[in-house]
Amino acid sequence: MSENNFSRRKFLAGAAAIGAAGAMGVGTLSSCTSGGGTAGAGASGSYDWKPRDLNLPPLLQTAPEGKEIKAGVIGCGGRGSGAAMNFLDAGPGLTITALGDVFQDRLDSLKGKLKDRGNEVADEKCFIGFDAFEKVLDSGVDMVILATPPKFRPEQFEAAVKARKHIFMEKPVAVDPTGIRRVIAAAKMAESLGLKIATGTQRRHEHSYINLIKEVNDNNGIGELISGAVYWNGGQLWYRTSQPSWSEMEWMIRDWVNWCWLSGDHIVEQHVHNLDVAHWFFDKLPQKALGFGSRQRRVTGDQYDNFTVDFVYDDGRHLISTCRQINGCTNGVYEIFQGTKAIATTVGHKPQIIDAAGNQVFLAEGSETSPYVQEHIDLVTCIRKDIPVNEAERTALSTMMAIMGRVSAYTGKEVTFEEMMNSDMKLGPDTYIMGNIGYVKNATVPVPGAEAGKPRNG
Repeated sequence: MSENNFSRRKFLAGAAAIGAAGAMGVGTLSSCTSGGGTAGAGASGSYDWKPRDLNLPPLLQTAPEGKEIKAGVIGCGGRGSGAAMNFLDAGPGLTITALGDVFQDRLDSLKGKLKDRGNEVADEKCFIGFDAFEKVLDSGVDMVILATPPKFRPEQFEAAVKARKHIFMEKPVAVDPTGIRRVIAAAKMAESLGLKIATGTQRRHEHSYINLIKEVNDNNGIGELISGAVYWNGGQLWYRTSQPSWSEMEWMIRDWVNWCWLSGDHIVEQHVHNLDVAHWFFDKLPQKALGFGSRQRRVTGDQYDNFTVDFVYDDGRHLISTCRQINGCTNGVYEIFQGTKAIATTVGHKPQIIDAAGNQVFLAEGSETSPYVQEHIDLVTCIRKDIPVNEAERTALSTMMAIMGRVSAYTGKEVTFEEMMNSDMKLGPDTYIMGNIGYVKNATVPVPGAEAGKPRNG
């Protein structure tokens, strides 16, 4: 079902039959946490700060020596190329031996960059097409880097798990509830197989963020957490205009950050970083969301360029979320968490704690290591030292938060997490061919609410 013609009635249809929340082992909403328990306020509204096991990554300065790890890159665009270099920078004995993409020019570009680094990939280990990921998995690699547009991630993640590969998977991990459930199921399979999985939520590997949450958690740094606000407000993202030689599918994939079925919209594709930080600090998921958004400046695609969402937890706490991609505005990317005695903030990418009088009482120490490299250092360390790590389900739930906010803004309706977990929504075409599939001409920008008594979008 395309969300371009989103219907709340269709969204809820089949929910009772699916019963996904129970089937996937996510449990009741109040027990959906990253750490195995709830934190903060109880259902009665009383607040109760308790330290918890943060399950932090190893955070070594470089990955330890060990058996060579051969990686394959699936998706050779900007993020795939960046992740490939981050992997090579993580430590000794790391090589990239296979590449896969749907476009020859993207693969050739990364192949050239790797050659400049002294890492030459053989021609017979370079694969083109929608099935390239299967060939990479079958090429003798030990792990894969999944960096295609998010729509393709659930299928490729599931295939990588079944092939018993360690995985670095970029965020977000899906664009719709159907994909989220598929990722969660594969994550549970990966856990049973002892596979090591890291996702692209690099703030959880960033020293300053980790030191901030340790102060909040271990030393009761802000008291009881009572509310939060998260922001990713920046300029217009890149876009590609269609070229005469491109088919409809080629244009959409080359322009993927502007199409909801490929990226999930920017609240999912980009703002998931901040929502994941909120998931980390609250240690639980919101019960419902009411969102607003619009399209003001976007040039291509079918997405919004701004969202504001009020997420509400089962204990009455609120998280305010805003994201925007418009040039010439006052912008900022940060998080704020209000406690009963102080505020934890990352304004200016400077994680610190501020007391009620505005005085800095704690400044989180950082590291010279890029968090984009650190997440690969941590993954390789866990592989070589056999330390359990599986971030896939946690990131899937953070992604679902973002999807919930998007759906609420698109429809103008309050949406619950339970509805999302039980929804049969599936975005995009049913088959992938590099041709004209009639998708663009039917794409519409969602309009919330109703006009003159006549329902729109449901």
